[in-house]
Amino acid sequence: MKILFVLLGPTAVGKTEICLKIAQRLHAPVINADSRQIFDGIPIGTAAPTAEQLSAVKHYFVGRCKLTDYYSASRFEEEVMELISPEGELGALPYGIMSGGSMMYIDAVCNGIDDIPTIDEETRRLMKQRLEEEGLERLVEELRILDPEYYAIVDRKNIRRVVHALEICYMTGNTYTSYRTNEKKQRDFRIVKIGLNRDRNELYNRINQRVIQMISQGLEDEVRKVYPYKGVNALNTVGYREMFDYIEGKCSREEAIEKIQSNTRRYCRKQLTWFKRDPDIHWFNPDDLDGIMRLIDKEIESA
Repeated sequence: MKILFVLLGPTAVGKTEICLKIAQRLHAPVINADSRQIFDGIPIGTAAPTAEQLSAVKHYFVGRCKLTDYYSASRFEEEVMELISPEGELGALPYGIMSGGSMMYIDAVCNGIDDIPTIDEETRRLMKQRLEEEGLERLVEELRILDPEYYAIVDRKNIRRVVHALEICYMTGNTYTSYRTNEKKQRDFRIVKIGLNRDRNELYNRINQRVIQMISQGLEDEVRKVYPYKGVNALNTVGYREMFDYIEGKCSREEAIEKIQSNTRRYCRKQLTWFKRDPDIHWFNPDDLDGIMRLIDKEIESA
């Protein structure tokens, strides 16, 4: 593979539609970089590609994992690199397309991720039990003692990151910090990043409307079906947390919908803050398809 085109941007900006047009133009499949769409059984709440879209263009990493499966950015990097290697299924293609909004997944492929040990099932089960019995605050305090350097920079309200760091500490006997080198890996293909963004008010309106659309498509029924798995990491995400609260009587249906909209807008801002730090991204309004295609043609001609 000579070039990997990476289409990125905040949620609801319109990546799927543009990605399909690029894929059809280049006669290439899509590598999906969404940390939640990779799980099966939750297509509505994750805004996964529809059956029609999946039949129009082949997609990888959509609905391939069970909700109870463990998956990570490091595993995503490993599997994508294997897929596009010279010996891989897509290795013979001149160009590839990766699209999504999961910041860590995109960075893992573009820059590489530290070789952090995979957590064994016994350690994962132990830490899950401790989280349920002792609570996050107790685990955060333990992280301060075991890995004060990571404690100083981690988001202490982010359950996944706190628990994962402690899992590393317990399983290896080393600090999580000792595995974080942050060294950029060299790739044998060019990476062209195409960012999509819209006017803030327009983007927020799209987010609000998308949530309403999810509700009309049956989000509540989908959430009720997966409720028995509410503790798994795959469901620790916007849309499901709020609907779980509604099901448990902690808020009204209308309040749950408003919270989904509000928390999705908050996540959108987080995505944009992350992406805007990358000077290599070429930014476009999704309506400027001609401009996007001109950039792609230019990059192909210079390859």
